[in-house]
This record gives sequence, structure tokens and C-alpha cells, in this order.
Amino acid sequence: MNVNLLKIQRQPLHFRISQTTLHRLPPSPGPGLRFSKLPFQFQSSSLSLSRTAQCLKFSSISKIEPPLYYGDEEEEGENDGPGNGSAVEFEDLAPDGVVYRKTLRLVECSMFAAVTGLVYFLSNSLAIESYFGCFFSLPIVISSIRWGVACGRKQLVATVMLLFVLSGPVKAVNFLLTHGILGFTMGALWRLGTDWSVSILLCTIARALGAVAYVLTTSFLIRENILALITKTLHATLSYMSTAVGINAIPSMTFIYSLFGIVVLLNSASFVFLLHLLYSVLLTRMGMKPALRLPRWLEKAI
Repeated sequence: MNVNLLKIQRQPLHFRISQTTLHRLPPSPGPGLRFSKLPFQFQSSSLSLSRTAQCLKFSSISKIEPPLYYGDEEEEGENDGPGNGSAVEFEDLAPDGVVYRKTLRLVECSMFAAVTGLVYFLSNSLAIESYFGCFFSLPIVISSIRWGVACGRKQLVATVMLLFVLSGPVKAVNFLLTHGILGFTMGALWRLGTDWSVSILLCTIARALGAVAYVLTTSFLIRENILALITKTLHATLSYMSTAVGINAIPSMTFIYSLFGIVVLLNSASFVFLLHLLYSVLLTRMGMKPALRLPRWLEKAI
């Protein structure tokens, strides 16, 4: 037994190390390879690393998520194409676009309303209303001719509200009765292309009604019947004139009221006719002659 043990101990120890590297593993290991489990471990670790790399690659890619809200404009843009939305915006911003014209109409009407209210307020404060009274209706006429009857109505309301804030309800009502209704009527009739005869007749009625309403409103505010004072003064004047001439006749109150109405209509008709002439010349100089329907004699004169 001792001899056999000595023989075993004398035998040299041989360790066979494979010459291959880890990157070049042999396809089939030989029978003498002692570390046969080592390639399998490295192979499994390399597979796990490749799987984790693939997972990292897929997770690093950002996914396109749908938008949180949808509007009608986006749906129309998707249906029409990618470049049609910007084209529509450029078309709207063009001088003939819808958005541009609406913005221009809003700005122009607001500017006219502000200027009219400010000039009327200053003219009343400085007692120079009689010098600028013929121009207070012009902005409403211009807006009605350029942008339509509805725009003229909105400008009239805006001007009245501005005067209501600046100078109170009395001045606002006075502007509405004396200048606002007349300007809106004239602008609407000129926008519709009516003749001067019809326009002058209807504007005369509007001016006369506004004047009578202004007298009644003032009478209510000062607690004095101004209309009765006017008719009594007219009655006394006619009685004195008839007595001076030698006519022994006293006019009745019906005749006095009729005469008062005729005088108011004549005054309004003359004022409206002068406004027609003045506004026609001004609007022609402003380049709005194609929108006007002028009589032949005025066209030849202009």
C-alpha cells in the first residue's frame, strides 16, 4: 500500500489550459478540457447582455402619442393636408380675407364712434356745437355706406353709450335725436341706393321728428312746456302782424300748430338738402363716388 501511494505521489500533475480566448470559443470542446462549464456561463451572460441591450434600445425610442384635444381646425387641416392650414391663415390675413376685413371694420367703426363722441363732447363743453353740427352725422353715413346698415347701427349705439359715459344721459339723448337718427337714416338710404328725392323726404321726416322729440325732452327736463311757449309766441306774432296790416282776424290754434309743423319741415328739409350736397362732395373727394347715386346735375358739377 505504501509503495502504491508513493507511485501515485511521484506522478507529475498535468494541467491542460485551453489556448482559445473567450471571444473565440471552440464549437465542440475536446475531451481534455477540464473547464467545460466556463463557456456556457459566458455564453449565457452574453445572451443576457444582448437582451438587456435590446430592451434598452426599445425603451429609449420615444413613442408618438396622440394629442390630448382635437379641434375642428385640426380635423379640417388633417383632412385637407399638411400645408392647407397655413395657406388658409395667409388667405385670411390678405387684404381680401375675411379676418382682415372683419378686423378693419371693427377698428374703423370704433375709431369713428370715439372721434364723434369726443368732438361732440368738446363742442358742447366749448359752446361751438353750431359750427360743427353738420359733421356729426358724417361718420355714421360713412360706416353705413362702407360696411352695411348693421355696422352703422352699431356705431350709433357705440357713440350714444360713449356720450352716456362721458357727459351723461341728457347729452347722449340729444345726440341721438338731433344727429344720430338723421345720420343712420341717410346712411341706410344711400347704402340701399335710393334716389335723392326719397332720401331727402325720409331724412326730412327723421330730422323733424328728432327736433320735436328734442323739444319735448327738454321740456320734461326743465319742467317747462317749451312747445306751448313756442306756439303762444307764434300766435302773438301773427296777431300783431295781422293787426298792423289792418286785418281784424285772430288765427286759431289749429292754424298755429299747422304753421309750426310746416316751419319745422321746411327747416329740416333745407338742412337735409345742404347735408346731401356737403356729404356728396366730401365722399367724392374721399374716393367713394362709385358707392353713391348722385343726380346728373351734381355729377356734372363735381
